[in-house]
Amino acid sequence: MGFLDNAKDKLAKAVDQHGHKISDGIDKASKVIDDKTGGKHSVKIASGSARAKDALDKLDGKNDDIRDTTTPPEPYDPTIPTHPAPVDPTDPIPPGPPTDPANPTGSPRP
Repeated sequence: MGFLDNAKDKLAKAVDQHGHKISDGIDKASKVIDDKTGGKHSVKIASGSARAKDALDKLDGKNDDIRDTTTPPEPYDPTIPTHPAPVDPTDPIPPGPPTDPANPTGSPRP
């Protein structure tokens, strides 16, 4: 047995023992990447995640170690903002609601 055969056997054993943890890690990494890209590449990220899980699951020739917990994402819609619009510091601050019913404009009294 060569070095690569030993490495593959050890990896297959680790996947057998800790498949659920590996699956959760792949899901978390996919979510972080999807959030960082603003959802623009959700379909590709989900596809890559599923392929990674499938490849790890087939290491031992069985399809039983990694569960697929990903759900297909919604297609990217550029009209839906992913982040709030930035605030322009030169915009005037709108007045808040008046606090005194006797002085509704909030101007100082003479």
